Amino acid sequence: MFHLLYLLKDDFIIFNVFRYITFRSFGAGVTAFLISIILGGYFIRFLARRQFKENIRDDGPESHKTKAGTPTMGGAFIVVAITVSTLLWVDLSSQVMWTVLLFTFSYALIGFLDDWLKYSKGKGMSARLKFLLQIVFGTLFVALILSEINGFSMVLSGTEATEYSYTSILIPFFKKAVLDLSWFYIPFGVIVVVGASNSVNLTDGLDGLAIGSILIATATYIIFAYLSGHQEFSSYLQIPYIPQGGELAVYLAAVGGACLGFLWYNSHPAEVFMGDVGSLALGAAIGSVALIIKQELLLIIVGGLFVAEALSVILQVFSFKLTGKRIFKMAPLHHHFELSGWSESKVVIRFWIISLVLALFALSTLKLR
Repeated sequence: MFHLLYLLKDDFIIFNVFRYITFRSFGAGVTAFLISIILGGYFIRFLARRQFKENIRDDGPESHKTKAGTPTMGGAFIVVAITVSTLLWVDLSSQVMWTVLLFTFSYALIGFLDDWLKYSKGKGMSARLKFLLQIVFGTLFVALILSEINGFSMVLSGTEATEYSYTSILIPFFKKAVLDLSWFYIPFGVIVVVGASNSVNLTDGLDGLAIGSILIATATYIIFAYLSGHQEFSSYLQIPYIPQGGELAVYLAAVGGACLGFLWYNSHPAEVFMGDVGSLALGAAIGSVALIIKQELLLIIVGGLFVAEALSVILQVFSFKLTGKRIFKMAPLHHHFELSGWSESKVVIRFWIISLVLALFALSTLKLR
């Protein structure tokens, strides 16, 4: 619509609004939400007829036994809503946008294959193969980004804008802390996107938990992407200026709208689960944008809940292998609190609150330098 309707601005002044990132972000969010809501109902019935239903762990919380038979792979209609809305509202000449969209789709494909094998063959993709595919696609993504964006400019302490290599990373809360990783940036970038994707996947264990937390993280990065793509704002706030950052705000708005539509069906008691096709794709979407707008380390704060969930699994495994004892009653972390007596809704809402506080803390870095 940007390419078709903005051309008519001279004849119809109303179409001039398509030049504004804010308007197109709003349009992308609403469009993705409506697609997700409308498509979701049909898709859930299709999944139920095809018997694509969730298998519940035998060693899980007793309250989860009632979830058996809930349709899964609902993340597929999240990806469809994101893709359609993005293509309708973004500037299609943006190479970076295409790279992010294709990367998100590649992780959705990995998740889809894993989900499909689980419910058609009874056993999903091996962890080694799934991890290998994530690394391969992650490496290709980082290499493409480095070839498309040579560097970024940034104003430090009121001085003139300085050009930095795109392989540099910024340390939050410090004005002049810029570290150039050179070629080590490629494995660093792969760790960011693979880690973000798998962390979201591990968090997806309670009704609405992962999707609500992703919504908060997405909203936070929409702000950072918009500011990074605006030269005056980025200069004033002393954050990296990324010329194509604004289009990523439109893309993230589509992600947020699709997630909000999915939450309509995934809120407790959930009518559908997203499966790996959704969780891997959404984690990849957030991680990829964090890399492009040079807010990689900030993802540790914004996605602090996802980091905690992933760490709980890692610590649990290491502790049991080394000592034979478990640190938590059950991992990931949300199950520990369930087994400690918290109701599912209480765990979800409290974790959302934590995510919101972390998001506000991350936004404070815009001024706390």
